[in-house]
Amino acid sequence: MSFGIHWEAFYHLNPLQEGAIGILMFLYILAIVLGTRYTYNIFMKHNMAKNVAVYYNRKIIHIFAAGVITLLFPVFFTAVTIPLILVALLAVVIYIPHRIGKIFYWFQVKENMYEFNFVIAWGLAIGLSWVLFGNPIYGVIPAAFMSFGDAATGLVRNALFKRRTKSWIGNIAMFAVCLPIGWIYAGLAGVVAGIVASIAEHFEFGPIDDNILITVTSLATLLILTNI
Repeated sequence: MSFGIHWEAFYHLNPLQEGAIGILMFLYILAIVLGTRYTYNIFMKHNMAKNVAVYYNRKIIHIFAAGVITLLFPVFFTAVTIPLILVALLAVVIYIPHRIGKIFYWFQVKENMYEFNFVIAWGLAIGLSWVLFGNPIYGVIPAAFMSFGDAATGLVRNALFKRRTKSWIGNIAMFAVCLPIGWIYAGLAGVVAGIVASIAEHFEFGPIDDNILITVTSLATLLILTNI
């Protein structure tokens, strides 16, 4: 790994093929997002509280949209340009409902735009990793922690408390998921990064939510430990 601007990270070996794959991935993400409208209706038919249904849907999107794409994108893409374009488009799609006051009620809430932060954090992790260090894996790990690990926290807390909370039991569940992810991708450094990310998820500072903290802390931990 060498620190600096890796200009080759912007140039795809097969832009047409990778562009087509990118479009399919974007459509897949939209399909998952729209599909959670039906899971929302199912939840509501079972007399689930609205906030609980919305929170479950967010975690479904974490796993089946962001998580799946996180694992697949380094396999199909040879550069970061197309993924970042798709991230930008997705961020716009998510931001507009908040801007015009007509949110996607089945997974968004008026009180915050944390799902928007998730998309930005995902893009930053992938972009910084590939452009500054020439290796997407440093971004894949934090993105996977956000997608799968943070989803575990939400599912456990939602099931136990029926509301958004920062109980430490959720962080334990997150670490149980992050540990194998970190070990598979980066060995001991990945495990330590998983511990750091699982602790960081517990905190929020105004607009700086757990998605940003997970990304920043785990990425920094990986870079420090792998260089040591």
